[in-house]
Amino acid sequence: MRLSVLDQSPVPEGTTPSQALRNSIDLAQFADDLGYYRYWVAEHHGMHGLAGSSPEILIGHIAENTKTIRVGSGGVMLSHYSPLKVAENFKVLEALHPNRIDLGLGRAPGSDARTAYAFQSTGSASGSENYLESLLALRQLLSGKTIQSGPLSGVEALPTTASVPEMWLLASSDGSASVAAHCGLPLSWAHFINGDGATVCDLYRQHYSPSEEHPDPSVSVGVSVLCADSKEDAQQMLSSLELWRSSGLRGPIPDTSNIKDVNEEFNDLRFHSPSRPMVIGTPDRVKGQLCAIADTYEAEELLLVTICYSHSQRLRSYELIAEAFNT
Repeated sequence: MRLSVLDQSPVPEGTTPSQALRNSIDLAQFADDLGYYRYWVAEHHGMHGLAGSSPEILIGHIAENTKTIRVGSGGVMLSHYSPLKVAENFKVLEALHPNRIDLGLGRAPGSDARTAYAFQSTGSASGSENYLESLLALRQLLSGKTIQSGPLSGVEALPTTASVPEMWLLASSDGSASVAAHCGLPLSWAHFINGDGATVCDLYRQHYSPSEEHPDPSVSVGVSVLCADSKEDAQQMLSSLELWRSSGLRGPIPDTSNIKDVNEEFNDLRFHSPSRPMVIGTPDRVKGQLCAIADTYEAEELLLVTICYSHSQRLRSYELIAEAFNT
């Protein structure tokens, strides 16, 4: 089973978004050295606690500052953009870093409704109703083929590249998973958003239509995880994430290191509901739970997302997991 990183570029309280983005580059270099397989950055808008509003730009910086780890988006929200613009952004990245670039695509806006509306030039609130059409056009443009019919007839995406980015579809519902099956594309399930996805992933495999690039179905699972040397440290990390969630995810990740009552009995049951599950604890506990999730989904890969106040604790979390799995 492969281990990978999903980074949402959290902004710790008292620091700047600039530092948060540099933390992402630092974590990517660390993950590369630890042997993680790929490093994906997310796209969020209108959230002061998450700095990654432009994954394609951040991908370029991370790929330039790492050696072998695959780098990509988790994901680009295709409903905001034209297929041609996305294709050319990622073909430039592929030209600079051949065989290392992933294009994970999402249908959700990654923002509030007002911000999603601001992205549209058509006057509609969202371009999600054209998701499948945009996806098919994007796939053709990435492959180097010229579109032969319709309003985009004669259009091609440049520059020409010898290889193409690896496409994935992100999903937290059966709708996006069915699109992945129909198109013959790998599926990345957001377990940290919807922990009840194993049945959907089974259906994805059952109804998968093989494609030239991907003759077999492939599933990765995104898991929210906090791993620490002790239960007390894990609880400290959890407290900053919990306080941020309770504030509505709008501000920076709060510093709870000086709060005196966080050493309550270690308990993560509240995070094991189907809607927002988490894996929390020391390395042995975390490894056992991650393996159980991978088995449940029959996943070939886990994408681990860790959000807490301390960047050093975030680095240590990924280090402990890598050591536990002997990556």
